[in-house]
Amino acid sequence: MLNYIARRLALMVPTLFGILLISFVIVQFAPGGPVERIISQLNNPNSGAAERVGGGSGGDAGAQAMDSGSAYRGAQGLDPAFIKELEKQFGFDKPAHERFLKMLKDYATFDFGRSYFRDAPVLQLIKEKLPVSITLGLWMTLLSYAISIPLGIRKAVKDGSRFD
Repeated sequence: MLNYIARRLALMVPTLFGILLISFVIVQFAPGGPVERIISQLNNPNSGAAERVGGGSGGDAGAQAMDSGSAYRGAQGLDPAFIKELEKQFGFDKPAHERFLKMLKDYATFDFGRSYFRDAPVLQLIKEKLPVSITLGLWMTLLSYAISIPLGIRKAVKDGSRFD
């Protein structure tokens, strides 16, 4: 039994590493990162989130051509040095493996950074929402046991019947 527990604990490390790697790849290479958000805000300072997402601003943001030397759609007309400064500020000037190692170090020290959308520390946002999450989790656990235990007892009593 002790050997089984040791194997399960040893498997946690590569599993957690794989989950972190997959989530890093998805977040890093998906469009709509913090640099693109700031560029969008500079191009359309009056537009709200719904207009930027839905394209209701009437602008030509979707039809803009790619600026030479820039990987961002909305960067047309912006100084390339400014874009490089934004990339450095958010760490996109470093290779992906360095960003991944920095992410692992930050996660190990519970430094989750700042939210790009709420402009607050992520750990503070988690602490604010944690009581609600715990409450929902406890109620759902109670509900699932309240349903599954009577059903299990009934199944044991009516073994081999139509209910089974």
